[in-house]
Amino acid sequence: MDFKGLADRLGLEKEEFIELAELFVETGSSDLRQLQSAVEQGDVQEVVKKSHSIKGASGNLGFTEIFGVAKDVEANAREDNLDGAVGAVVVIKEKIDQLAQAINEKA
Repeated sequence: MDFKGLADRLGLEKEEFIELAELFVETGSSDLRQLQSAVEQGDVQEVVKKSHSIKGASGNLGFTEIFGVAKDVEANAREDNLDGAVGAVVVIKEKIDQLAQAINEKA
């Protein structure tokens, strides 16, 4: 992962960006657990809320793959549609896990 490029885009030092990425992994993982629970319970409003949170944080940091998946989940949930949400949760988890691994390799 190009932490330097992502940091430069935000006007940050690489180390500062990695700290933000670590915080995203922490909070994103918590939001993801809550998103998964909401999907399992069919709680559309909570799905909207948690997917919006993940979308915003990932978008701000330039994690475009996570952003795109969360954006789709949010848009579908706003239409009262949770089709594909279970698979999307799996994809987001994989991406967050990959990000955590990349951070650990850089640390």
